[in-house]
Amino acid sequence: MTIFYLIRHAHADWTPDEQRPLSPRGLRDAHRLAEVLDDRPISRIYASPFLRARQTVAPLAERLGLGIEVVEDLRERRLNDGTQVDDFLAAARRTWCDPSLAHPGGESNAAAQARGCSQLRCLARRHRDEHIVVSTHGTLLALILQCYRPGIDYGFWEKLTMPDAYELHLEHERALLRRLWPAGE
Repeated sequence: MTIFYLIRHAHADWTPDEQRPLSPRGLRDAHRLAEVLDDRPISRIYASPFLRARQTVAPLAERLGLGIEVVEDLRERRLNDGTQVDDFLAAARRTWCDPSLAHPGGESNAAAQARGCSQLRCLARRHRDEHIVVSTHGTLLALILQCYRPGIDYGFWEKLTMPDAYELHLEHERALLRRLWPAGE
């Protein structure tokens, strides 16, 4: 059985730049998250190429003496071509109602989910019986979890926190899921 710690990045002030850094609050939470996870036998840390995802697991990597392996397929789902969206939540909700919908220049939820779940299965095959950290983004995290809990939907996605963390025990496509963050839940 592979045990994954699936993490949504900590808080970053929104800008259109995908390489935006964590905010001061996000940096504090990244250190708190490292405290929550540092007693687990983690052998690998994987992260999205976006800075905020890497910064979220950097304190944990430092504590454990591990490197952060960047995986392009752990990037966030692109909602559209980067143009300003008048009502972001409405645009996102539409993609949850119709998983095959891709706004112009964007990626559909179905395509992002296939990408993310494929990557998770690949990591599970590569790291049988290991504990693995995967640092990614809210939409991709929810879509990956939906592979194992079909009831996960827009409402679940909307309630995710920054950071957020789930422990996923994965064995032959059977899954046990439990929330680790926010701390104290």
